[in-house]
Amino acid sequence: MRHVVGVLVGLFVAAVLLFGAGWAVQEAGASLVPLPAESGSRTWIALGVMAGIGLLVGLVVAGRVSPLATFVPSMVLLAWTVVYALDVRRAMGLVPDDPAFHEVLLQAGRGMGLLLTTGVYALLGILLFLPVLMPSRWAPRFRDDEEEYEESDAQGYR
Repeated sequence: MRHVVGVLVGLFVAAVLLFGAGWAVQEAGASLVPLPAESGSRTWIALGVMAGIGLLVGLVVAGRVSPLATFVPSMVLLAWTVVYALDVRRAMGLVPDDPAFHEVLLQAGRGMGLLLTTGVYALLGILLFLPVLMPSRWAPRFRDDEEEYEESDAQGYR
């Protein structure tokens, strides 16, 4: 049951990293232009979304969730990075850019492309893969079948 929850958490984290981070990066003005002196409320919202995503990733990496919660998003990010390294056109074809999509999804797609081409998704993929290598993450937190050994008196058996 723990691993089923881990897969669901992993799918959620992958979606948040792809769409949430893509939107926040694009909204914060990551087009290599300095932020204006008076940043608007949308910039603060985007920075808050980035902080929330960082908190979520930190909790999943450091927490005692199933290692599948980090394995699923790490494989998504690393696979997309490998596709980008092998065939840029195919990898960028996965970014939503159809004008029929909602503007927020298009904005998230532009941010995802930026994070992919700068290598941020590769770094996050490796960060999320490291907890999978720790054997203690695969062991259950406690075992029901192990009971404390009770020493009996020597007088019990005569």
